[in-house]
Amino acid sequence: MDTEEIILKLIELNEASKQLDIQEPERLKMINSITDYSNQFIAGLNTVKAFTEKDATLLEITNQKRSLAELLDLYQKEVAETGINAASGKHLGYIPGGGIFTAALADFIAAVTNPYASVYYASPGAATIENEVVNWLKSVFSFPENSVGCLSSGGSISTLIAFTAARDKHKVKNEFIRQHVVYLSEQVHHSTQKALRIIGLEDIIIRYISLDTTHRIKTDSLEEIIERDIAAGLQPFLVVATAGTTDTGAVDPLSEIATLAKKYKMWFHIDAAYGGFFIMTSKRERFKGIEKADSIIVDPHKGLFLPYGVGAVLIKDSAAVLHSNYYTANYMQDGASEEMLKSSANVSPELTKHFRGLRVWLPLQLHGLEPFVACLEEKLLLVNYFRNKLAELGFCLGPEPDLSVSYFWYPFVADSDKKNRQLMDEIHADGSVFLSSSIINKRFVIRIAILAFRTKKEIVDEAIEMIKSCLKKVNQTDLAKN
Repeated sequence: MDTEEIILKLIELNEASKQLDIQEPERLKMINSITDYSNQFIAGLNTVKAFTEKDATLLEITNQKRSLAELLDLYQKEVAETGINAASGKHLGYIPGGGIFTAALADFIAAVTNPYASVYYASPGAATIENEVVNWLKSVFSFPENSVGCLSSGGSISTLIAFTAARDKHKVKNEFIRQHVVYLSEQVHHSTQKALRIIGLEDIIIRYISLDTTHRIKTDSLEEIIERDIAAGLQPFLVVATAGTTDTGAVDPLSEIATLAKKYKMWFHIDAAYGGFFIMTSKRERFKGIEKADSIIVDPHKGLFLPYGVGAVLIKDSAAVLHSNYYTANYMQDGASEEMLKSSANVSPELTKHFRGLRVWLPLQLHGLEPFVACLEEKLLLVNYFRNKLAELGFCLGPEPDLSVSYFWYPFVADSDKKNRQLMDEIHADGSVFLSSSIINKRFVIRIAILAFRTKKEIVDEAIEMIKSCLKKVNQTDLAKN
């Protein structure tokens, strides 16, 4: 193709390709449409169900153009109105996420400006914002200034980063894998076992430590098992504690476990994905010892009420982290002279990633810390209020929670598990408020997890009324059968 032909073809292609660079008048229309949709969605959160059991069926990608208005309508029906409404304050199951509006603004700005935040050379400002968020987290959890960290997509990737550093620090590889032991709570989040498998430690020995009546690790049992393993010629490697378990919200005895980890030269990891930010509340004493961990993970998309997709990991041994993650290439030589730890790409598996730091940095700068702490304190009170109301209705309750997760069951005279399952089914069928279930101490129980920033007393009252109504249906069904 000669030059003239190339120019003619470029003119033709430009007509099609320039549609992607939308001009200001059209951008304003689109922004107004998105703003209208967002306002309508938020305004309707108090009146829509928290859970709708419905399949999404009309989202196939085709080559046919659709208007933004049509697509927003499709999104509302096929996405916003199906499954769990995670933006709703009525989401009281699993561990609720967040979605504060100012974080959405940050994501919009980050997507429009599109800085390459992983490498300091490419975007010093964006990389610095990410590093400042990590520095703030160090101060929250009393980690030393020379520790390292990064923002991830969530607890699972944060755990991978921490465990890989621990593996490389302790040289757990090849034939030595089967000689090393990991110690876990029976209530540990499943991402822990998943991470071990992904990083090549599927064959490592795992010991599950028994729990006390409040679902916390029994440190005497932990030490007894460690001593037994040493006597058998095995090598204690990693102990994982949880600061806010998913099932029960329990905080393990962190300081005592830290003492054992130091005594037996183990890596001490704390999963604070759900509960970590409660350290800023009246529950601070429950977190004593968290500063002694070798690594911790925490999820701002939980305890800081941000949209899903931002977790964090802090690790004290920077050399171990760099050993696991630092590589370079010829095409990156322009940025090779920078300080390695300024670039999150050097302490994480991710090279290309979303500029997550802005969705943490901007809300903290706009709101200050006070409303976040107030919101966390509010959740602690709401779970106590909920438990008091359930007790008045004759429900059995799990132990007093450390944080904002609790569980309960109704003491049916016969077939208790079966009928509590029926109660859970009725609650899901109702859907006005979403709760979840679990098996604890071989008993079927119903869980409540209060963390969504929009959850207020009025919603907890609505949940109580829903439970009363659903319990009545279960009892009526039982009477009809008899």
